[in-house]
Amino acid sequence: MSVHFEERSGVVPCPTSWGSWYQTMEEVFIEVNVPQGTSGKEVKCTLGSRQVELHVKGKEIFKGRLYDSTVSDESTWTLEDKVLIRIVLMKTNRAAGNCWPSLLEGEYCADAWVQDQMQRKLTLERFHRENPGFDFSGAEISGNFAGGGPDFSSLQK
Repeated sequence: MSVHFEERSGVVPCPTSWGSWYQTMEEVFIEVNVPQGTSGKEVKCTLGSRQVELHVKGKEIFKGRLYDSTVSDESTWTLEDKVLIRIVLMKTNRAAGNCWPSLLEGEYCADAWVQDQMQRKLTLERFHRENPGFDFSGAEISGNFAGGGPDFSSLQK
């Protein structure tokens, strides 16, 4: 079984008051720290293509319009060890250039350094997919990586 690119290369989390979020080319992951012993019955999570809402023990954690659209029937949430809620959203636009600068429109924004690191990671993930024989997990990238990096699709092989 092959290991996913993000598992080998690590993630670039955007910290928040409730936990953090991070992304790959295909998915957005939201990790929410909850009080020890939280049960699934105490969690209300609504996932739409552009909306997300999370309540734990009757308290709103976050609610709003997602930065970009997701495939709602492929989104899911889990409660892990009764201390962590993990939400996985499947992006509709799965291009390396689609690096979300915030989780919700105008909320939970990545600072400039985190946004830069996220974009670098998505660009490396794109290179990894285009060149499956190479290991980019420890690679560094500089130069033209914003927007997913240079487009080599017009070059002949």
